[in-house]
Amino acid sequence: MKTIKLILIFCVCVTFNKTTAQTLYSETKTFQENGYVYQWDKAEYGIVTLYNKANQFTYAQYENKDGSPLGNTDYLPPLADRDNWTWAKSIDIVNNAFSPEEKQRVKGEKIDVSMTVDTSTGRVIEVDFAFFYNSAFATIPISTYRKIEEELKNQIWFTPTETGKKLKFFKTGWMHTVE
Repeated sequence: MKTIKLILIFCVCVTFNKTTAQTLYSETKTFQENGYVYQWDKAEYGIVTLYNKANQFTYAQYENKDGSPLGNTDYLPPLADRDNWTWAKSIDIVNNAFSPEEKQRVKGEKIDVSMTVDTSTGRVIEVDFAFFYNSAFATIPISTYRKIEEELKNQIWFTPTETGKKLKFFKTGWMHTVE
């Protein structure tokens, strides 16, 4: 019985230490830093979407450039040509944005990195992130996410396919584990 109580106390202490080290917000929050503004939207099921408040397409539905709806989006043909550098460079940008301490904190957890692509230029024009509100990613400073956003916008581009060129924008991204 004494062992069970000690284990229970240990578990409570570990949980308390972990939660007090995190920056958790239970609802939507706006962050203003160094001339940029980020939005933290928490959905009912615990997923946070973090994005630059200037984004226009974070929650937008695909549509054609002429304004007509896209129709069935269950299956879309490829919207960008495959190449041999884009994804490797994108992953490097995300990995290199985190400090060694931040990398240790988020080790083993996943974050969704989503890029919005301008179909006229192929350039990344917006970036947003999604993760659980109680994950270690909630403890990462907004400046780290800003760095990722700016580097993806400056260094990553795609070659839209003919289908991709018909859209106003398209999104692409991946679930990432920081290395």
